[in-house]
Amino acid sequence: MNKLPLLISVPHAGLAIPPEVEPFNLLTSDQIIADGDEGAREIYAIEELVNKFITTDIARAFVDMNRKENDFSRDGVVKTHTCWSEPVYKSPLSSEIIKLLLERYYFPYHRQLIDAADKDIILAIDCHTMASAGPPVGPDHGSVRPMVCLSNADGTCHEEWFYLLADCLSETFCCEVSLNKPFKGGYIIRRHSREISWLQLELSRNPSLSIEYKRNAVISALKKWCKTVTKS
Repeated sequence: MNKLPLLISVPHAGLAIPPEVEPFNLLTSDQIIADGDEGAREIYAIEELVNKFITTDIARAFVDMNRKENDFSRDGVVKTHTCWSEPVYKSPLSSEIIKLLLERYYFPYHRQLIDAADKDIILAIDCHTMASAGPPVGPDHGSVRPMVCLSNADGTCHEEWFYLLADCLSETFCCEVSLNKPFKGGYIIRRHSREISWLQLELSRNPSLSIEYKRNAVISALKKWCKTVTKS
């Protein structure tokens, strides 16, 4: 079977606590799940279908691959609070521990993304799930979110490809796809679009559609997109 010429990145599906910070952690397993992209590991389990697939076991609450390396805000690369404004640690982490987290988990993830950008990839997609309503740190706190949001950060991908994938997703999900709202695209697609074209995909965790339905709809949309693009 020919694999799809895609790179799939799933940066927020992990649930693991880095051992470097486990003694300082305050979060329960439920809080770690709620801060991450619940369902993403199952929805985007398509490694066998694409040329490149990159993910991490490390939970977003501890190291966020989709932030700038020097973003040390509450919801930055090494967070002090979850997206629900819950404190992550018993006391602030030392600069030495933060440096270790970046060196052991953050930089290797981004090196993988750089190394994966080769002639076998025509498009990379950073894949997420989102809370059905905006959390406190979101750009849309309290607002009901669409089922599907596709983002190009105003230029990380050819517009024709961007709108084509939106159409493919709209068909397979049987709903309108929101473009760049509530998310315009995070650090990963902005940083790595200098190497290849990138888009960001967000699926609502609204349970009206099952995990299996969402996975099958994503696969169908990606196959249709690739078939159309490679024919043209």
